[in-house]
Amino acid sequence: MAVKPGIYAASVSIFKEDMSLDISNTISHAEKLILKEGCHGTVLLGSTGMAQYISSKEKKKLIDKAGSSECKDNFVLGTGSNSLLENCEIIKHSLSNGINRFLLMPPAYFSYPDSGVYKYFANIIERVPEIFIILYNFEKLCGYKFSVQVIEKLVKDFPAQIVAVKDSSYNLINTLDLDILIFPGSELKLLEGLESGKCHGIISAVANISSKISRQIYEDHHNKKKQTLNNRNCAIRKIMDKHSLISSIHSFLTLEDKKYKVVLPPLSLLSKEQEKKMMEELKALDFFPEKIKNIAGKKLARLPLQKMQKVIAKRVRYTRLLVFSLRIRLNVTQSVSISRYPQCLILLNIGKPQTQS
Repeated sequence: MAVKPGIYAASVSIFKEDMSLDISNTISHAEKLILKEGCHGTVLLGSTGMAQYISSKEKKKLIDKAGSSECKDNFVLGTGSNSLLENCEIIKHSLSNGINRFLLMPPAYFSYPDSGVYKYFANIIERVPEIFIILYNFEKLCGYKFSVQVIEKLVKDFPAQIVAVKDSSYNLINTLDLDILIFPGSELKLLEGLESGKCHGIISAVANISSKISRQIYEDHHNKKKQTLNNRNCAIRKIMDKHSLISSIHSFLTLEDKKYKVVLPPLSLLSKEQEKKMMEELKALDFFPEKIKNIAGKKLARLPLQKMQKVIAKRVRYTRLLVFSLRIRLNVTQSVSISRYPQCLILLNIGKPQTQS
């Protein structure tokens, strides 16, 4: 199956405490993005998935698991290797598991001309011709920026295999005029590209947390509805871009589930100060996942009355009236559960009342 237009997440990889790849949770995360979070597809083992730091042995085990997933027709695979032969080996293993869509970047480290890039991809296609390739244009990571000319030559000579471009250098989205799909690598380019007819969706790291918004923008465009979410979507992206995307995304996801907390060195989570600043900025956009809201609500529900009053005082103008009401109704100064008082939860804006057990 060829690559389809739409919203794709460059899916994160999840690691165990010993830094080995948590294959089951990595696949489950990608499946959730497709089944529940609005993604048309996900990229496994891309740069956001830290594929360059993962062994071939672990990659193959993950591919085995991906091949048995109900979402395998929505998966695109990266390879994360500079070795042409190793890439071909991983591609062949993927094909044996029924996955034939790949996001491929030129090798990093050395500089080379367009002719070298052409030869590199021609060699891959000649060795494994039954594949669909998304060319990954990201000079910042690999040191090479695709030219229009080399892509035109690759598409001309291999039209059945070169089917799309992910443009994270943004020199192609407005200059390519070919019958292939173009996916910018950022939400900042999504609506602009859709409206100009130059792009067909996005492949984005930030879609790990904001794909529902991007999907709604995508659907509203195709249904000719008024756009109301693009400014918010772009603001979220700009906040996440202030640090390494892997650090920002894993830190954000870790607040929701600790399984995301392991990041392979030399990468790391954000510092506590950076994380706090990021979350303050996201909260100002009312971007706060429900599960985190629920966690906050449960913690608040168990606060002693005196401390609870201080928290309320910071967030509600009518604190005195609220506290006075609580004192009258409770007539105690011991620990209480705010979940018994739905009006408090409404004023605090932390979600639905928790059921008292």
